[in-house]
Amino acid sequence: MVIRTFFSLLLFIIAAPVFALSQVQATVDRNPVVAGEYLVLDVIADDDLNAGALDTSVLLNDFIVGRTSVGRSTKMINFDTSKETRWQILLSPKSLGNVTIPAFNITGVSSQPITLKVIPQGAQPSEVQNVFIDVDTPASDAYVGQLITYKVKLYLAVELQRGVLSAPVIEGAQVKQIGDDKDGSEIVEGRRFRVIERTYGIIADLPGELVINGASFSGDVLVEAARRDGMFGFNESRPIQTEAQRQVIQINPTPPSYQGKWLVSDIAVLKETWPDDISEFEVGSPITRTISLIASNTDNTSLPDIDIPLAEGLKAYPEKPLRQTFVRDNQVVSQYSLTTAIVPTKPGTYTLPEIRVPWWNPHLKKQQFATLPARTINVIGSTVTPTNIPSTARFTENESAGYWPYISAILAVLWIITLILWRKAVIANVAISDETPKRKKIPTTNATTGLNAIIHACDRNDSSGAIKAVQQYFSQCLGQPMSLTQISRLSTQLAFAIHKLQADRYSSQPQAMDKKTLMDAILTYQQPSITYKKSLIAELNP
Repeated sequence: MVIRTFFSLLLFIIAAPVFALSQVQATVDRNPVVAGEYLVLDVIADDDLNAGALDTSVLLNDFIVGRTSVGRSTKMINFDTSKETRWQILLSPKSLGNVTIPAFNITGVSSQPITLKVIPQGAQPSEVQNVFIDVDTPASDAYVGQLITYKVKLYLAVELQRGVLSAPVIEGAQVKQIGDDKDGSEIVEGRRFRVIERTYGIIADLPGELVINGASFSGDVLVEAARRDGMFGFNESRPIQTEAQRQVIQINPTPPSYQGKWLVSDIAVLKETWPDDISEFEVGSPITRTISLIASNTDNTSLPDIDIPLAEGLKAYPEKPLRQTFVRDNQVVSQYSLTTAIVPTKPGTYTLPEIRVPWWNPHLKKQQFATLPARTINVIGSTVTPTNIPSTARFTENESAGYWPYISAILAVLWIITLILWRKAVIANVAISDETPKRKKIPTTNATTGLNAIIHACDRNDSSGAIKAVQQYFSQCLGQPMSLTQISRLSTQLAFAIHKLQADRYSSQPQAMDKKTLMDAILTYQQPSITYKKSLIAELNP
């Protein structure tokens, strides 16, 4: 019985048919097709063939040929085996009317030609389209340098597997995406569509006609396949491509009557951040002033730099300007912010002049100004009494330095010994606090690291780094964020040391930092023991 079964299988294998191409079939996913849209052409051969066996060059005369994908499959039903090679080709007709997809010949076997009907846009109801793009460009004309908002909405009535939404192609203009994509849904002609929205900003460089070749989408979607031999339908991946209509916008030149640096916007305003709670300012104390220029429907690169003239007796130390663009209430908003530290060098009454920024209103077609009114400030002498520091002695060849060098050396050694003893005391206090449950535990490495950061910044003559390290150190020690003003209130010595740090930070002439004064102030403040309160969270979570 076993031998008979073996010979039956052997006979079946020997008698199995040899696969050979016998049929080539071409179909399209829809007919008619709307002009400007892409359709899917399927070419199926009943054999396992190479991808290059199909020549698609015959389509180039009448169609724009997009992405082509190739797939192969093998089926066996009741020992009946069949093989298949499928080409999926994206096509877009170049003209209206009847267009013929020619027959394809593969090794002597040909498909049937297909007559395709191409209808104009708008002639086909939107409900039969599974994927389409809608574009909103409010401006029919604009000015050189004006931001043109280009909003793209991709409508999907089928499940998206993968895809790429590409920006419009424009010559002679800058194009960039603004903000993030938005994902939502809308009902169109009774059908629910998934909607992916993206905003682009377009800025024309030259006057004349600006041709916008619309944004495009290319990807793969899942669609219900036609039923064949089985009872049930199934979904299959289909390539798809669509693009928005081409647009032309007239770009106007800069008006000859305009004066100043060119800025075109729907609206532009100036705002100021100022320490309003202070009526008088001291000599040497920096005043932080932030000026912001905010403009609607313009790019941050178009916003001009702001020049702030100051009277004699005031020095300005501006930081690097901050530029940003964002979308708010469906409007593109750009902002330029400049923070400046103004340091008075002598007492008196000073006037900060008015600031005016010109801009062009494209709706009213006239020049306007964003203004910030003048401001008057009163500066008094410093209330912090400086420590008397002996001036450096000058010696001639016959004069002796006396005993001062020896005293300075002794003081330096004593200061170093004090620092070492203080660090040991910190370590001892931390060890004791570890044994006391009601006191807060401060890791030894935190205190030591904080002091080292201050010392290293002083050694590098880095006043900015020293200020940051002092804030971090006291914030860590006191368990809460500490500003320079709050640290200055801890002791008179700290107030004087912080004042000198700020003076060094904003001084126009670099000078050696007074490390001893700063460290003495810190060490003196740390002499008393600190009693720590138990955390409320710790009490609630035993």
